Amino acid sequence: MNFNLSFIPKRSEKPRNKGVTMMMDKGLGLREVEHFIEASGHLTDIVKFGFGTSYVTNNLEEKIALYKSAGIRPYFGGTLFEAFYARGKFNDYQKVIDKYKLDLVEVSDGSIVIQHEEKCKIIHELSKNMTVMSEVGSKDSGILISPAKWVRLMKGELDAGSWKVIAEGREAGNVGVFRPNGTAHSVLINRIIASVKPEDILWEAPQKNQQVWFIKLFGAEVNLGNIAPNDMIPLECLRLGLRGDTFFDFLPKSYADRLKQVNDEEDEIDEDDN
Repeated sequence: MNFNLSFIPKRSEKPRNKGVTMMMDKGLGLREVEHFIEASGHLTDIVKFGFGTSYVTNNLEEKIALYKSAGIRPYFGGTLFEAFYARGKFNDYQKVIDKYKLDLVEVSDGSIVIQHEEKCKIIHELSKNMTVMSEVGSKDSGILISPAKWVRLMKGELDAGSWKVIAEGREAGNVGVFRPNGTAHSVLINRIIASVKPEDILWEAPQKNQQVWFIKLFGAEVNLGNIAPNDMIPLECLRLGLRGDTFFDFLPKSYADRLKQVNDEEDEIDEDDN
């Protein structure tokens, strides 16, 4: 960092297994990628080419090379995997992954139905040669999954070879582990983490209030994804207690209590003046 400041939570160094941040690239140009890397590459662990954007993205190989040169692992969104699988082209999908020399792959079934045993076989097969992330949860807000099933699916996919299981939230943050208004399903999430280690889960959390919620629950080293390019630095400031939303979360209790007391006294003075 640029200067010393006490009581800043420790962050793991890249490449890291926890505190992972995934940026969602929905169509950045080459110059935009260069500017992104200059500004936020040091904070970014992985980049997802959102949904099927890699099919229509210009200069795809060059973009992948730029991310890799910055120590960032790019991969194709799970919807592209589903598009190949739904057409009976899983082998062709593997060839595409090999063509672009990707070592990270996502297996999901958010738009289609894949029998879980079959999904785990795919995860196991792919994990022999690359790192696999699998996604749990439907993109359809009308499909509700019980907490017990969330746990069973996540544990099964981790056992099959997934590095992380992604908790579905979509790019809008309004399905899966979130209600339609974007607030977290706290009961569901607490049931999940009672049986699945939080460090094994990457939470899709595109909205600021969602990021704050997870940081307050799990701390600075929570795994978060579907982050917009311009939100990478603001998110890191949330992780470090350098924004108002998490300002007091990482200060010693004695400091926080004293500062809050001063704030309360100032509020009382303001009320008296009125």
